[in-house]
Amino acid sequence: MTDPNLPDQPGAPVPPTPPPAPGYGAPTPTPPPAYGQPAPAYGETAPAYGQPATAYGQPPAAKTNTLAIISLIASIAGIVILWGIGSIAGVICGHISLSQIKKTGEQGRGMAIAGLIVGYAGIVLAIIGVIVAIALSAWLVSYYGTNGDLRY
Repeated sequence: MTDPNLPDQPGAPVPPTPPPAPGYGAPTPTPPPAYGQPAPAYGETAPAYGQPATAYGQPPAAKTNTLAIISLIASIAGIVILWGIGSIAGVICGHISLSQIKKTGEQGRGMAIAGLIVGYAGIVLAIIGVIVAIALSAWLVSYYGTNGDLRY
């Protein structure tokens, strides 16, 4: 029996030599396909990663202004959850987003306008709610008095 830890032993099998390592040079770049070329046929390789693909689809979607989205969400939340506060934030974000949309040409003008309308409506409802609450409390105080006794 032979010891595998000893380097040269007579009659030991010689391990096969490994295949040579592949070359690691930069691959030759292929030119990008021209616009309107058909897709590669079955079995052909697709364009490499980072290479532009053949153009047969929709153009990239235009970016929607983020403040327009925030304006609409905050205005709706101002009516449903945060009476008045969300509406004020929605109106502020709506005006800022309309200014940004005018300068950059982004999408979302309708959303910003909807946020403004809902925001202003929420502010009006909050003001009406405060007036009703003050009037109701004044009526209750005048009817029941400050100590809770009924006045006849």
